[in-house]
Amino acid sequence: MEPLTLTPQMMVVLGLLGLTIVLFVTEVVRVDVAAICIMVLLGLMSLVPGLQGITDVQNLFNGFASNAVMSIIAVMIIGAGLDRTGVMSQVASFIMKVGGHTERRILPMVSGTVGVISSFMQNVGAAALFIPVVSRISARTGLSMSRLLMPMGFCAILGGTITMVGSSPLILLNDLLPEGMEPFQLFDVTPIGLALVATGILYFVLLGRYVLPATKGESTNAESTEAYFQRVYGLDFVIREMRLNEDSTLAGKTVGDLEREFPVIVVATFMNGERRVGPWSGMTIAPNAHLALLGRHEALEAFAARSGNRLKDRLDIFADALAPNRSGIGEVVIPPGSHLVGRTVTDIAMRKTYGLSVLGIHRGEETIRQGLREVPLQAGDALVCHCRWDSLARIEKDRDFVVITSDYPHEELRPQKVYFALSFFLITLALILFTELRLSVALLTGAVGMILTGVLSIDEAYRAVSWKTVFLLASLIPLGAAVDQTGTAAWIAQQTLSLLGQVSPWILQATMAILATFFTLVMSNVGATVLLVPLAVSFAVAAQGMGMDADPRVFALTVAIATSNAFLIPTHQVNALIMGPGGYRVMDFVRAGSIMTILFLIVSLVMLNLVF
Repeated sequence: MEPLTLTPQMMVVLGLLGLTIVLFVTEVVRVDVAAICIMVLLGLMSLVPGLQGITDVQNLFNGFASNAVMSIIAVMIIGAGLDRTGVMSQVASFIMKVGGHTERRILPMVSGTVGVISSFMQNVGAAALFIPVVSRISARTGLSMSRLLMPMGFCAILGGTITMVGSSPLILLNDLLPEGMEPFQLFDVTPIGLALVATGILYFVLLGRYVLPATKGESTNAESTEAYFQRVYGLDFVIREMRLNEDSTLAGKTVGDLEREFPVIVVATFMNGERRVGPWSGMTIAPNAHLALLGRHEALEAFAARSGNRLKDRLDIFADALAPNRSGIGEVVIPPGSHLVGRTVTDIAMRKTYGLSVLGIHRGEETIRQGLREVPLQAGDALVCHCRWDSLARIEKDRDFVVITSDYPHEELRPQKVYFALSFFLITLALILFTELRLSVALLTGAVGMILTGVLSIDEAYRAVSWKTVFLLASLIPLGAAVDQTGTAAWIAQQTLSLLGQVSPWILQATMAILATFFTLVMSNVGATVLLVPLAVSFAVAAQGMGMDADPRVFALTVAIATSNAFLIPTHQVNALIMGPGGYRVMDFVRAGSIMTILFLIVSLVMLNLVF
């Protein structure tokens, strides 16, 4: 192999690589801003004599139209569409039903499911589809998104190694093998991939408490009802669920009767297969009804003892309906001129008419909590209510109220569109699995279909896209191209291997894996595969010539698998995708990803040599 000489262009690219890593680690500016700055610097280099060949300025912004970036935009829209119709909420409910409510049980369920799914579709697609699921689980359990998203994202990457169609490098590998070399079959890598996914799950189950941050992401939902009461009004109220016994004395009473007799508020009911949040006070309670009750802890316990019914430890039937992203505490003011002035909560039938369960009336310096249903409303009264967020959104347009709660999820669920959403999701999946259509086109087919059928409006689709992720990835693509086109990557590989000299096949194979890991952090995994597979094969052949037991086919596979070892910094598409919703910093990836990187290298190398 002809030795390469370090050129001025290579030196500049190496300098830019170093600057990128420093900016990412120190976070002097946000990572997406840092990536944009590096892209602009690459463009400005064309003005410097002798450095014009570092990048093609005419194609500097091609990353924004790249297959990877367009695919990410599309999967975010598809994920939002599935979430808007309630599909992801149902998936979250199933995972919680099987996995419970603790991090140690939920984490393997979510991560294992994503790992399996990503073995048959692009890992970034699997991760994007499960971000809404993790969001729902976080809202219902109180677990931080940052405790769940990173394990999910890492296992999505690891799951891409389970089959030969799970990641772009493995898809490409057979085309890069020398003529006459036996190609790999679909499930040849399955034992290796399964071992890697299992390693990732065990790593986070055992060490997650030490390496995972507990931060609030950009998509963190409203605080819980209990936290709001305690913070604003100093009230120690909680919501508990109860199922009435068959012979309960409460059966036959109305909601209003129960609330007048006991110091509790019925915020939701489930009777005869129908769930209601904010039930009308005149509704009759049926035998075996499920009730969600709001009150002081002592009052709820006393109510359960007196009525002979048992309180559940956590919300079950109402876990979704009363999750902080669906309902909570809202505050509305009665303005001068409102038609409600002088009328009582009972006269208005506030729950039946507006979906508001009034918990207190704040008037002047006083908060009225006793007998409030019979208190005539006055202009300026602030009503503290438990309600569904969609009910609060509706009364924002009503001139009889001024809604002062602004920070709540303004989402409108469209369960009637679920068949359109599922149909276009399945069409997209079929196009990915059974056709040669470009990935971005297949995914955009599903995204556009959801928009045209009203699952999402075009404005909602725009809001579903994390533009921080888009700019981060698109701006790094020119740097990756410069590393490849200037010969910098080939020079690094050649220098590393020449330093090794005569070594055992194990060390040579490990070196190829480490090189692939490094290159996939600073350039596309496809580019790293194209560059290193021929190198790996040639070095294995040379080692065979010296009498060493080095299989060129296994060396090539080592490179293709090692390009999935991208956990150290958020340059991989999946890591960039979860960075915003998880509220992660670069150092969070360095902390958790450094150990995962070492585990990946050890497990993959051991399994490669055991299987092959």
